[in-house]
Amino acid sequence: MTTKKYFPLAIIAFLSTTLMSCDLIQGIFKAGVWTGVIVVILVLALIVWLISKIFGG
Repeated sequence: MTTKKYFPLAIIAFLSTTLMSCDLIQGIFKAGVWTGVIVVILVLALIVWLISKIFGG
């Protein structure tokens, strides 16, 4: 397979992920800035907790 066959799929994947993230941000701001801040802090805390569990910290 050549890269020419994968290029349209890569463009579609890129656009779909960026458009979904824009919708997510828009939904967070509709819910309120403080709700968005709390969600971001909780997600970051979850990521840090998972990394510490994986690496035994």
